[in-house]
Amino acid sequence: MVQKRTVKQVEKSKDNLKEKKYNSTLFILTKNEIKGLNALFQKIPVNRFAEVIAIDAQSKDGSKEFLLKKGLRVITQKKMGRAEAFRIGCAVAAYENVIFFSPDGNEDPADIVKLAYWLEQGYDMAVGSRFMKGGRSDDDDVWLPIRGLGNKGFTLATDILWNGKLTDSINGFRGMKKSKFWRLNPDSEGFGIEFQISIRALKLGYKIKEIQTYEGDRIGGQSTARTFATGWYFVKLLLRELFIGKSFLRCVQIKEKYNVK
Repeated sequence: MVQKRTVKQVEKSKDNLKEKKYNSTLFILTKNEIKGLNALFQKIPVNRFAEVIAIDAQSKDGSKEFLLKKGLRVITQKKMGRAEAFRIGCAVAAYENVIFFSPDGNEDPADIVKLAYWLEQGYDMAVGSRFMKGGRSDDDDVWLPIRGLGNKGFTLATDILWNGKLTDSINGFRGMKKSKFWRLNPDSEGFGIEFQISIRALKLGYKIKEIQTYEGDRIGGQSTARTFATGWYFVKLLLRELFIGKSFLRCVQIKEKYNVK
């Protein structure tokens, strides 16, 4: 397991300068995103965070080397998937507040500090919503926005079943308190992780803040999310969460596998 650093160790780092504003950990998630990194890295507010870590899913296009040259700590995933990246991040973060950002063009770097701000205001989770007024989903301009309609449908079902007021339960551009993340005992895989923690956060009455966000067009690379396969996985996940209630609190805790105390 990768080694976690303490807050004291991070603060002694030569990269932790006085202009750092947020006592949070920012994670940059990559898998063959060199085009996005070249286009967006200068816009990522790395100097506004006390700790910045990249989690790379075995990129073959130079993404890892790019990040290392920028002076970032890079953790290479052994097990693939976005869910694994979330769990690794919450296991190694030195700070309680963590934010996850993917430099693929879909997520707006300008919104990173907004997520950090609301976490510092006491929210358990902050989520970028593509469906709030002023937001944008990347398929808004197509004749039949299947992904957008599916996302709205799953969010509506989630709100009805668990008395929520979310507008985007699935977006992965979000931040959260790592202690709250582990309490949700998230065992979903892949892109199901965001949907699962949204559902379980509603079950436990977490304080959630949504901010409008503009989902841009993808820059290079290919999305690993397959619309219909992912949608079917979400259906099964939704039904499972309806069936199990809050029993996940009594199950073997996922965090034990990551040496989190």
